[in-house]
Parts: sequence; structure tokens; C-alpha cells
Amino acid sequence: MTAAVLDIAAGPFGADPRAAQLAPPDKIDRRKLAVFGVMTFGMFMAILDIQIVAASLPQIQAGLAASAEQISWVQTAYLIAEVMVIPASGYLSRALSTRVIFALSAGGFTVASLGCAFAWNIESLIVLRAIQGFVGGAMIPVVFATAFSSFPRNRQAPISAAIGLIVTLAPTIGPTVGGAISEYLSWHWLFLVNIIPGALIAITVWLYGDFDKPEPALIRRLDVRGFVFMAAAVGLAQYVLEEGPDEDWFDNPAITVFTIVAVVSLALFIRRTLTVANPIVDLNAYRNRNFLFGNLASLAMGAMLYGLVYILPLFLARVRGFNSLQIGEALFITGAAMFLSAPAAAMASRVIEPRIVAIFGVSLAAGSTYAMSFLTSEWGYWELFWPQVARGAGLMLAMAPLNVISLGTLSPLQVRSASGLYNVMRNLGGAFGLAVINTALTDRAAYHARVLTDHLDPGRAIVAERIETLRTLFEARGAADPAGAAMKTLSLIVEREATALAFADTMRLIVAISIAAALFIALAAPPKAVAEGGH
Repeated sequence: MTAAVLDIAAGPFGADPRAAQLAPPDKIDRRKLAVFGVMTFGMFMAILDIQIVAASLPQIQAGLAASAEQISWVQTAYLIAEVMVIPASGYLSRALSTRVIFALSAGGFTVASLGCAFAWNIESLIVLRAIQGFVGGAMIPVVFATAFSSFPRNRQAPISAAIGLIVTLAPTIGPTVGGAISEYLSWHWLFLVNIIPGALIAITVWLYGDFDKPEPALIRRLDVRGFVFMAAAVGLAQYVLEEGPDEDWFDNPAITVFTIVAVVSLALFIRRTLTVANPIVDLNAYRNRNFLFGNLASLAMGAMLYGLVYILPLFLARVRGFNSLQIGEALFITGAAMFLSAPAAAMASRVIEPRIVAIFGVSLAAGSTYAMSFLTSEWGYWELFWPQVARGAGLMLAMAPLNVISLGTLSPLQVRSASGLYNVMRNLGGAFGLAVINTALTDRAAYHARVLTDHLDPGRAIVAERIETLRTLFEARGAADPAGAAMKTLSLIVEREATALAFADTMRLIVAISIAAALFIALAAPPKAVAEGGH
């Protein structure tokens, strides 16, 4: 056996004999595949819940009489709690088994969803959302780990395509689902829709999810100190990235302190993990070239995916004045394109080198985003139609092979821990992307407003003509102060156009992030070559 193969199959402290026992057989067990399908739906539910709630925060705010600062914590609490548990999911699945950890996670998520639906005030909802994110967060990485540890490598392309579809589709259609629920039902149903499917998923996996055996001894050897360091590092990083743009970043003492604590906690976590006998995560996975660059690509892809999911509804709401249902209808195109391109992504990943497929997908998504960088305040459904088609197909073509590139060359044992790290990188990438986007939108809108205002000199003929036209219009409508109403209308037009220009600038920023993702993918090695000994 070559040194590279030994390195790939290594656990935290070298080769682990259990890796061979975990290696999947050549044929797929149909019963396991059916249970795995149920698990992927649970993952879909957990990811979807983030976006359907985000799309309906105004309705929740009104229903619970919450302030703007309080309502933002409905999302922040969920995301921080989720990102804290994701890296530890691999260790917990080894200790309790895939069946137990997933069933408990799905069941806990369901019970917490019920509690959220009947929250009596904003404080109770925030606490219950944190519980929901913490207990449900394990479902996402456990699905990734099961896909790469329980099924043959030659069947991973279609399985990875299915996972990629869920990871990209769930946040994309979230605004559509959330908008429809808010429009026709009440905000309580954002959580009640989880109850029946969540209960069925938990029961099915508990009864039939026989993927591996538990290792109870790991519970007694749990590195509590390492978990605390890890939770503090990723949880505070998520908080800083979520709240930083609204708090003027390091002008706020709390953001500065939390950033320092996060960095120190990360350093202590790395030191602890590399020296303790039983680390909670296996950082040795980063010695694998594909996992390292796949994680960096996942970081960029997270910023790209969640950035685009965030920015388009914001543009349609702020500039075009669309309601939540109209926004959902406009964004449904991306989800449909993803769904229709999933078979092509699976097939392409099997017959073409995965890096080529992934780079093509990222390039297609980047090209569509660049096309949207020419948007104006008049853009709506049809102007966004074809760019969204290309974006959906591109993201689908990128995510499916990226999963194979990142996790497909790790041993079945090592992939359990690595899947948590891989998923938390995508989540942190999304948080980083949203932080950068919010900051860029604010700065560029202010810049364009100043530039446009400088050109609104009443001494210019075209400006004077527009003011007079508006004044005459308001005078004909019987306005008390036609001149004042004309100037206010002109000011609102400047604000709208400045905002549209800021969105266009931000689209170019996302294109730059997309180029970085493509470069990271190109630096990975062909998965087959790594599996056979390349490094």
C-alpha cells in the first residue's frame, strides 16, 4: 500500500482497522438506500427551515410585538446553535451510531418546532429556535457522512447529486415556501409544517437505520474542554459575522471582544485537538489535498449560494416593492432549474472528471451573476428569468461534484468527522458572504447617493425641467405643497437608483467570490488519482 493511501485512510493517529469494516460493499442495499432517502428529506427540512423563517420575519415580528433588534435573533440564535453542533456530529455518530444520533436529532428538531409554533413571546421563541438549531444541526453532516461511508464509491456521483440538489434547492425555494405560508396561513405554520414529516423521519430512522454500530466508550472519553473551545470559536464567529454589519463592526466593543475570544478559542481548540488522545474532530483530514481545497471551495460556495439567495429577494423588496409571495414566484425559477439539471449533474460527474464539471458549474453561475450586475431599477421577473436559469443549473453542476472532490477520497471512518468540518465551512462561508454583502450594500448605496445628489443641481436644465414636471403633477392633484412634494419624490428616485446601483456592484463582488471558488477546485487533484495514491 502506498504512503498516500495510508494517509487517506488514516484516522486521528494513523490507520484505523475499523476503516476496512466500515468500507461499503460493491452493491447498494436497497433498504439502506430507502432509509437514506428519508434522512435526506430530514436534511432538506432542516436547511429549508432557515429560509422559510427568514422570509417571514416581519409577520413573526408583528405577531409577537417584537422590536427590530429582537426579531433578528430568531435567525441568529438558530444559526449559532446549529454551527456549534455540526463539527461534533461525526464524533457523536460514532459514539451513538448513525441511527441513534439522526433519530434523536430529527425528533428533537420536531419537538422544538412544535414549541416554536406555540411560543408565547419573542424571548421564548428565540430560546426555542436555539434549541431547534442545536438538536437539528446534526442531521446535515450525518447525511453527508452516511453517503460516503455506507455506499460504494462508484455510486457516489448520483447520491452526491441528490445531496447537492437538497443543499442548494432548500435555501433557494425557502422564500417561495415561506412567502406562500405567510400569505395564506399564519407564521405558526412555518414551524407546524415540520411536525408530521419530522415525526415520520425520526421513527423510520430509529426503526430501520442500521448503518453502523455504536461505540459507547467514546461518550466517557468525550473531550468536553475541546468541545467548549470549538463551540466558542464557531459560535462567536457566526455571531460576529451575523451582527457585525448592523453594529458598525469593530466600532462596537462587543463585536471586538467576541472576535478576540473567537480567535483565542480557535487557537486553543486547534492546540487541544492536536494534543489530546481522543479529539472531538479529526483535523488530520486537512492533510488530504482534496479535502483542504474542497473546504476552501465550500467556504466560497457558501458565500456565493447564500449571498445570491439573500440579495435577490432584498432587491425585489427594496427596489421593486414586491411582496413575499411575488418574490417567491420570481425566485422559483432558480429552484426549478436546479431540479431539472440534477440528472445532468449526476451523469456528468460519472463520465467527466469532477473538477471540470464543478469548474464549469461555478463559471456558469458566475456568468449569470455577472449578467445580473447590469440590473436596473426596472428589472423584474422576466429580466431575471434567464440569469436565474443559468444560476440554478450552474450551482447544481458545481455542488454535486464538489462533494465528491472533497469527501470522496477520505476513508469511510474519517469522513464522519470530516463531513462536519465540510458543512460548517459552508455555513461560515454563507455568514461571511452575507456580512460582506450587507457592508458593501450600505457603503455603495451611500456612495451612489452622494454622486447622484451632486448631479441634482436645480440650475441644470434637465433637473429644473423634472422638478417643474413633478410640481405641476402634484399641483394638479391638489397637494398642499407641490414644490415640496416634487423635491421629496425626486429624493426617493435618487434613493431607489442608488440602491439599484449598489446591488449591481454587489453582484460583481459575488462574481469575484465565484472565481475564487473555481480556483480552489482547480487546485484539487483528480479524485481517482488521489484514491489510487496521488496526493
